[in-house]
Formats: sequence, C-alpha cells, structure tokens
Amino acid sequence: MGLFRKKTVTPEPSVLPQHVGIIMDGNGRWAKKRGLPRKAGHAAGAQTFRTIAKYCEKRGIACLTVYAFSTENWRRPADEVTAIMNLLRDYLKESLSDFKQENIRVRFIGDRTPLADDLQRLMQEAEESTAHKTGMQLNIAVNYGGREEILHSVRRLAKRVADGELSPDALREEDIGGGLYTADQPELDLILRPSGEYRLSNFLLWQSAYAEYVFMDVLWPDFKPHDLDRALEEYAGRHRRFGGV
Repeated sequence: MGLFRKKTVTPEPSVLPQHVGIIMDGNGRWAKKRGLPRKAGHAAGAQTFRTIAKYCEKRGIACLTVYAFSTENWRRPADEVTAIMNLLRDYLKESLSDFKQENIRVRFIGDRTPLADDLQRLMQEAEESTAHKTGMQLNIAVNYGGREEILHSVRRLAKRVADGELSPDALREEDIGGGLYTADQPELDLILRPSGEYRLSNFLLWQSAYAEYVFMDVLWPDFKPHDLDRALEEYAGRHRRFGGV
C-alpha cells in the first residue's frame, strides 16, 4: 500500500472505483512546516478540496465522501474549531454559486444539531439547490463519526423492535446498513488518506468492510489531481476478492 509504479497510467473507466472516501489529513502539519497558524493550513486544504472534488467528477467517479470534521475534532483548540466552522460557512456561501456550473449533488452527513443555525440553513440550501443534478454525489462529513453513525442506525432498529414492528431474530446486516447516511449510494470501493498516517480515524467504519486502502505521503494541501490519478492507478491494479479466492 502506498507504493506506486513510476509511470502513471490513467485507469480505464471500467476499473474506476464507484465510491471514493478521502480523509483530508495534514492541514496542521502543512501550516507548521511553513511557520503559519493551523487555520492557514485548513484554508489551503479547503481550496484543495474544491479542486479535487471537481476533478473526481471529471474523472467519472460516481460518489465521493470527504471527511471534513469528525465528532472528535471538537476537542481541538476553540480558535481552531471556530476557524474550521468559518471556512465551512464561507465554502457553503461560495458553493451555492460555484457548483452551479458543476454537475455535482451535495449531501452533508453527520449530526448537524450542534452546529450553528446559519450553518444548518446553508447546508440545507446547498443540498436542495443541487438535488436535481445527475452527476457525482458529493458527501461532506461534518460532525461525523463512524461509530455514532452505526449507533444511530441500531437505535432506530431497537425502537422498531420495542414497538413490535420487527423481531430481533429477523434482523439482517442490510437493516443496519439501510440506516446509514450513505444507504442509497454505491458501496465504498476506495479509501484514500494522504499525510502519511495509516488509520481510519472513525471514518465510514461499516462501509469500509471491503474497501481498498491507499495511503500517501503527501499532506492534503499539497495533494494534486495527479496524486489522485496515482491512487486510482493503484486501485486499478488491485484484485478484489471480497473474502473469496
């Protein structure tokens, strides 16, 4: 994992992953290397996100999920959290016009209730204004945690059992999967994490059961379309067995 052939070959559409997840990591380290405040790294990372999201749509990726803010990120310094939320606010305002030219549907996944009212309104407006699009599905994970997502689905099923609508013995994996934020979307094929870290960090835990992983030693603000091409080339060379031979 993470090792690539020297020559980059663009994968044929038949071997492109349908659903790609990206853990956008390394903003703080990028800023530190340059003697800048961490919020400068998040600003640079936000610009990279715009570029890569549009490039994924251009490459023919059906669904892209990006990890923007986790349930654990609230533990960061208050000024950093505020800076991230302000960047999200600015992005939402810009995207309402920016993505008008792109065939991209936007959905926010995660628990929105702790977020500011104006952010929640902007999220809803972004979703409604792109709902008619027919191109790539873009999921932006904000206040998202994989364990929380599974727990939310299980609680929903537990209520149905308590109400007598469902027998515990009748529960299936599909019932849990059906309560996830991405239930109506293609299976997750590829998780990409730049920055040199090798962990999931509570991202798409249920959905990643048979996903391929590519870890890359490049900080997210430095991530370029050709880095995505390298990851897609690596994916194209994988033999996915799904537990078989």
